[in-house]
Amino acid sequence: MDHVKFTAMKDGDKEDYDFLTHHEIEYTKGTDDRLLTALASLDESLSGYQVTRLGHSLQSATRAERDGADTDWIVAALLHDIGDIFAPYNHDEYAAAILKPFVREQCTWVVEKHGDFQMLYYGSHVGADPEKRQAYAGHMYFDDCATFCERWDQSSFDPAYDTLPLDHFRARVHEVFARDPYDPEVIRPGIRVPLTA
Repeated sequence: MDHVKFTAMKDGDKEDYDFLTHHEIEYTKGTDDRLLTALASLDESLSGYQVTRLGHSLQSATRAERDGADTDWIVAALLHDIGDIFAPYNHDEYAAAILKPFVREQCTWVVEKHGDFQMLYYGSHVGADPEKRQAYAGHMYFDDCATFCERWDQSSFDPAYDTLPLDHFRARVHEVFARDPYDPEVIRPGIRVPLTA
């Protein structure tokens, strides 16, 4: 069997869906490599900054690592803008959706909301609310997102910064995306881990 028998999903049988499940599981094993390829393509995306979007992503992850952050934080920092490629108007939500099955809930929430928190730095210059993040005041991860943006995101546009290369982070990306998706021991709802050591 090299493809299913049906042309409408409602007509599929167990053999068809067992076949598809096997293929889907095999395909998911390449998610990490596809993400690394997509990340590299950020080198050719949105321009105008002093560093490319890839340079910004690498610099964010480098700063996280040098601050003593754990693997979840480092990979979240690396991939936080991966959505710029296909979802420029909701890049933060897109990136969070990719990370959600494989990292702590805390990291996913921060990545999902970082766009609103970044308004603090430029909102007043573009006619947006610089205090948009206040909608999340009191949330248990509010301070984490504020710190993520201040230390690793908004400060990572410096062409003179000693940024680590993509190859440096490959093993961490492979580690994260080799995890069982939605493993409660990984997701750890309601658990806070410090961003810095």
